[in-house]
Order: sequence, then structure tokens, then C-alpha cells
Amino acid sequence: METKESTLVTVSTTIDAPAEKVWRLFTHPKHIVKWNYASDDWHTPKAENEPKVGGKFSWRMEAKDGSAGFDFSGIYTKIEKYKLIGYTLDDGREVKIQFIPDGNATTIRETFETEHENTMEMQRDGWQSILNHFKGYAESLCKFVSLHFEITINARVEKVYRTMLDEHTYSEWTAEFNPTSHYVGSWDKGARILFLGVDGEGKSGGMIGHVRENIPNRFVSIEYAGLVQDGMEIMDGPEVDAWAGGLENYSFSEVNRKTIVSIDTEANHEFKTYFLETWPKALNKLKEICERAEK
Repeated sequence: METKESTLVTVSTTIDAPAEKVWRLFTHPKHIVKWNYASDDWHTPKAENEPKVGGKFSWRMEAKDGSAGFDFSGIYTKIEKYKLIGYTLDDGREVKIQFIPDGNATTIRETFETEHENTMEMQRDGWQSILNHFKGYAESLCKFVSLHFEITINARVEKVYRTMLDEHTYSEWTAEFNPTSHYVGSWDKGARILFLGVDGEGKSGGMIGHVRENIPNRFVSIEYAGLVQDGMEIMDGPEVDAWAGGLENYSFSEVNRKTIVSIDTEANHEFKTYFLETWPKALNKLKEICERAEK
């Protein structure tokens, strides 16, 4: 009886995101279920993944109408974090996945052994389609919309800077975002800071940030790193990746004893309209507080 030999096929795509983030989106089960499908009438309702040598993975792939489905599963044979994945499928076929950095972009190159039920072209197109869906999903999370806001306040820059960051007045002007808004932590450069509030159900939530820079009376930069949900800190998952790495910068300049405050923020696309409506209100509130204090 003649045994058919498998053919090696390679597919690839380049994602506009760094390798560390691409790796996380590619290997976390909460992300896998979002992008792992070759056509829009299929999906992955469940994924289990243990990305270490000897670890197992199983991704349930099904037609959305329930007419067909199968488990894509196997065992990892090689893991080099952010660089390389090797695994053996349950049917014995070998797969190698490379993560190749190029500046802030990452190329994923997958080489797999073909099976014998479908044509090589059909298999190549299917694997390439899944990679294309991953690219779209990853870039939708990794890209932010840049927003700029500016206001002139009739007060000296020292007053505006202090009012903006002081614990009590911060809560007053950011109440436009959430009536219970406050922060926990320090504005010192390198410090960790939590921006918190209580939602309509009485649950504590907010953002985890790091102060990248703080030049008094001139510039403050915050980088977001995680979320707080119902009092729990979350540093990984789809919700976090929609925000992680986003910057929020405050710039201050004084002209004729008046202060110009500029806000440059990188926001999740989903919140663009919200911020376009709310940031101007918050800055007007800041102006009111500062000018009231000047009188």
C-alpha cells in the first residue's frame, strides 16, 4: 500500500504591531476565539492553550449553523517566546510558526505539512485566510485613534498644573467622566497610578497607568497598562489589549499670564465619540476651577 507524502506549505502575513503584543494575541485563548476562522460562516467557540514544550492545545472549530465541526489539537514541541512555536498535530503533522520582528511590525510565517483529504491549494488558502483574520483582529486592537484637545485658562501655569493633578481638584474636574472619579498613587515619574471610579452597579473600575514623564508646569505623560474591573486588577486579555500601550499627554505653556493646556490622547476607537464629547466638558470644568481660584 502506497503512503502519500505530505507537502510543506508556507503562508505569512505582517502585522503592524510589536512581537510581544502579537504573541499575546496569537496565544491567549480569549483572543484565539476572536480570529481563528477561515471563512465568516465558521467560528471557534472554545479554545484551550498551554504554550510550553509538552503543553497541549485544542481549538474547537465549527460551522456557525452547526452542520460541521472538528477539534484542531496537538502538543507543543518547541517554544521560544516572541520568536518561535513548533507543534505536532494529533494526526502527526508538524507545524512551525515564526515571529519575525521588523521595527514596530511583526511578520508571522507558518509552515505546515499538508493532509490528504483536501487539495494543497485549498489548505494553503484556508491557513492564509486565518492569518489574514488574525492580522485584522490584531491591528484593530493595536491601533489607537489620536485625539487632541486644547483650552486657554486665565491663570498662571503653576496654578493650572497644581489644580489639574491635586487629589481633590482632580476628582472635581474629572467628575465629567465619572462622578466618583479619583486616583490612587503618585504622579512622580516612573510611578504606578490607578484611575478609578464606581459604575452604575456600584462596582469599582478604571485604568492602571504608569507615569512616563512629569516635568512640573510643562509636561505629563501617562501610559496605560491594565484595567481594574470590580476591584480586581487585570493585566491580560482582550479588554486590556484594547488599551495597553495607549498614551495620554498633558502639555502646559504660559502666554501673557494665561495657560494653554493641551491634551493628546490615544484612545480605543470604540470610545472616540465619548471622548470627543467629554474631554471638552472636563477641560471647561478645569478652567472654571482655576479661574475661580484666581478671583
